[in-house]
Amino acid sequence: MEPGDAIIDGGNEWYENTERRIREAQGKGLLYLGMGVSGGEDGARNGPSLMPGGSMMAYNNVQDILSKIAAQVDDGPCVTYIGEGGSGNFVKMVHNGIEYGDMQLISEAYDVLKTVGGLSNQEMADIFAQWNSGELESFLIEITADIFKVRDEHGEGELVDKILDKTGMKGTGKWTVQQAAELSIAAPTIAASLDGRYLSGLKEERENAARILDQAGIETPKLRSVDKKKLIDDVRQALYASKICSYAQGMNLLRAKSEEKGWNLNLGELARIWKGGCIIRARFLDRIKKAYERNRALPNLIVDPEFAREMVQRQGAWRRVVGLAIESGISTPGMCASLSYFDTYRRARLPANLVQAQRDLFGAHTYERIDRPGSFHTEWTKLARQTKAGALN
Repeated sequence: MEPGDAIIDGGNEWYENTERRIREAQGKGLLYLGMGVSGGEDGARNGPSLMPGGSMMAYNNVQDILSKIAAQVDDGPCVTYIGEGGSGNFVKMVHNGIEYGDMQLISEAYDVLKTVGGLSNQEMADIFAQWNSGELESFLIEITADIFKVRDEHGEGELVDKILDKTGMKGTGKWTVQQAAELSIAAPTIAASLDGRYLSGLKEERENAARILDQAGIETPKLRSVDKKKLIDDVRQALYASKICSYAQGMNLLRAKSEEKGWNLNLGELARIWKGGCIIRARFLDRIKKAYERNRALPNLIVDPEFAREMVQRQGAWRRVVGLAIESGISTPGMCASLSYFDTYRRARLPANLVQAQRDLFGAHTYERIDRPGSFHTEWTKLARQTKAGALN
């Protein structure tokens, strides 16, 4: 290679490795792009979503080529210069974390419809196809409808019922959750989806637990009769509301990292390039784009006026689905995490005051008051004993 040549790495790479390689390439006079690529087989055929970060000069040199390779949507090719350093790989990592959340939430909707509603695979194929013509329109909803239709070539029934319930992973979801923890960003839906994959891998342990707890006399909750039509609509609304929370968590993680690294990420533009080609492409990404266009400093998608109205309108159905799942003994960690995230974020006052009091008692970590400035420490045990002694007298 000669000075001025560019290297483009299109793999799922840890962003710090990309930043190290950029420095090494610069030392040799070379340009380097770490480019996230999403789309799978369909993206390879019809154009993926591309997330290049690193050398701006390298991007300018290949922009025309990347624009032709990328998926095309109504407002342009699904590629943009993400930012400096390892920003492209970081954005792709968070994209994958959001993807984990999406897939977990869809699997929970499937479980509730199948276990509580007693719906057949063909019925679910029809339902998901209907959902794909509305607010839930997305690649993942579309392919889920197709999956339910496929018959088993080696036996009776549909193939989906013959698949072992152990989910694989490549590691980007774990990286996303680790980064959320490092940056103190709440991402419970994405974390729940990762935990779900970990637990799915414990197939033998789960089978043994089912047997042991059955022998111990655990009572399987009785499934009550439900209005199927009402259940289907409730699950649709719960899935949509949970999805908003999952995307909000991912976007907040991107903002936090952008502020830390000085990347100046344009969250609305990221939503735009995810509208086509990639695995999480969905109709409502256009609405996310517009939300950040209305307010680039939007602290959370939940408080965008349009999304706020939708969350409020759907919370009744959301709570019914989560409550029904708990009552029926069905785990819905993604939906539960999303609902808890929503309920925590919307409360002006939380019970964290008690946690701070506990921390101050055992570790003298101090606390702040709501009625006066400054940090305070209290001799809690001493005062509690004095109070007890006074009461006895």
